[in-house]
Amino acid sequence: MHIASATFTQSSPKLSLCPSDHRPEFAFIGRSNVGKSSLINLLTDRPGLAKVSASPGKTRLINHFLINEVWYLVDLPGYGYARVSKSERGAFSKLITDYVLHREEMIVLFVLIDVRHEPQRLDLEFIQLLGEKGVPFALIFTKGDKVSSNEAASHMARYRRTLRASWEELPPMWLTSSEKRSGRDDVLDFIDQCLQTLPPPSNP
Repeated sequence: MHIASATFTQSSPKLSLCPSDHRPEFAFIGRSNVGKSSLINLLTDRPGLAKVSASPGKTRLINHFLINEVWYLVDLPGYGYARVSKSERGAFSKLITDYVLHREEMIVLFVLIDVRHEPQRLDLEFIQLLGEKGVPFALIFTKGDKVSSNEAASHMARYRRTLRASWEELPPMWLTSSEKRSGRDDVLDFIDQCLQTLPPPSNP
């Protein structure tokens, strides 16, 4: 897929304020500081499109980016240990849950995982929730440049073994690196395939 245009359109503090034009959406979520903004900039080939921060938990709204005037890339707040108050964490959690479970335009949720770490309970619990609720999702392992190829492969294999304990079918998985610009084509090709399977938009 060629990204001809990528434009930030809006930030929404709640689901009801998200765009209402019914374009398909591909959403990205992960633990705080997993490299979500860097991945979005890599996929769109726009280095400053999503703001990269060294401070976890910077994304606190649902951010929509219109891609090729056809579909939205959606940047969701991170889950995990952002340095915010308990009440703010509760608000983020509701925002995430509302979108992930009720946004009809969402085609696939991409869950980002730092490949440097063994399977983390928080990620596994979130993935389990997606399975129980029937949410279509895929896994993107980030920061592939921070470990050797053997270590990355080992950690991804560990995830597969862990998920196979309770899953009959595993979700798609890719390894990416914003620094090496690797994995971009794999993710975009998957999005393109998903778009090809959608029915044509109905006339207004």
